[in-house]
Amino acid sequence: MGAIVENPEMYKFMSGYKNLVHFARMHKNVTKERIDEVIRQVGMEKRIHEKVSTYSLGMRQRLGLAQALLNKPKFLILDEPTNGLDPAGIREFRTYLRKIAEEDGVSVLVSSHLLSEIELMCDRIAVIQNGKLVTIREVDAIEESQYYIEAQPVDKARHILIENGISVEDYQNGLLISVEQADVPTVVEQLVQQNILIYAVSHHRKTLEEQFLEMTGGGQIVESNTK
Repeated sequence: MGAIVENPEMYKFMSGYKNLVHFARMHKNVTKERIDEVIRQVGMEKRIHEKVSTYSLGMRQRLGLAQALLNKPKFLILDEPTNGLDPAGIREFRTYLRKIAEEDGVSVLVSSHLLSEIELMCDRIAVIQNGKLVTIREVDAIEESQYYIEAQPVDKARHILIENGISVEDYQNGLLISVEQADVPTVVEQLVQQNILIYAVSHHRKTLEEQFLEMTGGGQIVESNTK
């Protein structure tokens, strides 16, 4: 098992490399070659021999990940792992996690409130509210087929759709309708025949943030654990 708990604490008066050597001694059979391997994996070759006190938060996150990977864990626990990383670093970190999960068979548990990032990083999520498990589901699970229509006048379009027995809800500057893909052309045709101007039609999937707020009721103090 390997773990990072939010902000990895290292010995700041030592270099990143000496920190890894120190932590390597806590495990069996962690060789110098393995230390060099994880340094390359987290992209710290150029700064590894500098003191940790000179590192940014993002660099300390990378060093923490290197420490967590020293013993080739099969289960990796990460708490807010992208804190302090710039967009390029977050993308690289995400790609690396998926790589070790798929190629090395590492199970990764990520705890985070950055739902937009979790949506890109993870396969499944678990939501905990007030200490109780609310749900476990696939990230890309779609409960119903919805399409976004931007039309004018929107009030008339809403009325026509409801009259035709279609479930409608307001969303941003248009409407969300619950229909099957095969029925979309018919719906558009019906609106056009009633002199409704159609500006956009697209498949809609609720973001993880929207799903999270629905599951928890929104506005409450909650904690999201993702896997």
